[in-house]
Amino acid sequence: MSRLLRTGLNAGEAAPMAVVGGEGVYFHLSDGRKLIDGSNTGGGLGHRHPAMVEAIRRAADTPVVNEGWTWVGREQAADDLMATAFAGEEDWVGAVRFCISGSEANDMALSLCQALTQRSALATRERAYHGITGLSRSMTVQPQWHGGLAVHAGGSKLPAPMAPVRILPAPDGAIYGAPANNSPPSEYLADATRLLSDTAATIIDYTQGGIYYDSAYQDEVARCARQAGSYWIADEVVTGAGRAGRWFAFQGARSRPDIVTLGKSLGGGAAAVAAVVVSKDIVERLKGTSWQNYGTLRGHPISMAAVSAYLKVVSDDNILEHVQDLEKLFTGRLLAIAQKHPSVRRVAGQGLHWTVELHGPDWRTWHADTTEVPIASRVAERALEAGAVIGTSGEQTSLFLAPPLVISEREATLLLDALDHGLDIADEEHG
Repeated sequence: MSRLLRTGLNAGEAAPMAVVGGEGVYFHLSDGRKLIDGSNTGGGLGHRHPAMVEAIRRAADTPVVNEGWTWVGREQAADDLMATAFAGEEDWVGAVRFCISGSEANDMALSLCQALTQRSALATRERAYHGITGLSRSMTVQPQWHGGLAVHAGGSKLPAPMAPVRILPAPDGAIYGAPANNSPPSEYLADATRLLSDTAATIIDYTQGGIYYDSAYQDEVARCARQAGSYWIADEVVTGAGRAGRWFAFQGARSRPDIVTLGKSLGGGAAAVAAVVVSKDIVERLKGTSWQNYGTLRGHPISMAAVSAYLKVVSDDNILEHVQDLEKLFTGRLLAIAQKHPSVRRVAGQGLHWTVELHGPDWRTWHADTTEVPIASRVAERALEAGAVIGTSGEQTSLFLAPPLVISEREATLLLDALDHGLDIADEEHG
């Protein structure tokens, strides 16, 4: 019996695949198979990218320096982040603090806003996921990700919430299956300023639950938050650092956040690292204070080396332009796949993050409190036959595609072929 407590993104009791290695966009399995890694939001440059490997090797020869000490590599990573990813944003962006995970970054950002405003309530949008640590858990409003126990015989055992949560309506933004008449955000967010009136922060992300949106939604949320005195946090843990086809998803609109949280691809898949980036206004408000929030391994030399190396590769290798080109391929092919498969209800996405939602039960009723393998997991399992890993985020009817940003057009086509193959099983059940 394994001594490891495990979890998995494909619901059910089957053990996950045994990965023994990887190269580029491929996983190597213990049974000898090589599968395209089609759902790894943390591996922006895939597996064993030479620049990342070399950066980690060099950093392994450095001392272990905790967050309380100044470290030249940490200062360099901060400068590199501002000069590269935030180029053109100099009029408002202030400073960065590094941490270990996206959940931690969101918790730190939300806690800071509570301290600054002396308010406890927080806001997000419907179907959001912001993490499972601290306040980020309270802001995750997908019912199966509550941080507690999903009892397989039925029911859930939940930890107590840490803050009052206000939930904003979400946009649709689908390229297939969207409502025929989408209302403008100003209409369905008409009550947002009142809803946010007692909140410390309003945090919005750009992919979770398959919710993607255009500039109008962001600008309206930003306007309402500022009117209510609520700090606006852009959760770019998934989309930041290039997955949206630009450095940040928020750059598709006019408004700019008070805080940006980053994680996942920021370390190029080579190290666990995240960040909280605050505006100049917040830097000014922090003067004369000490932010009493500390982590021993935050800003570790290996993580900092990974950040600087990743930023250089994305910039030098024109990765953002590559993602923009592949977005066109994914858009056209996913539309064709959706039209071919009657089991597909909705397709949405941007850059190299896409969601395919199937017909089936409402997501609000899915608590993962069963050993029954949901249809999304069965589609993902069948896609393995065609040579690719497709993710489900633990949901019942949603699949997501998030390959490494370095995936080639040929490999992307093979990934989409695997999805096409996997959906046959959903069609059979859909009838």
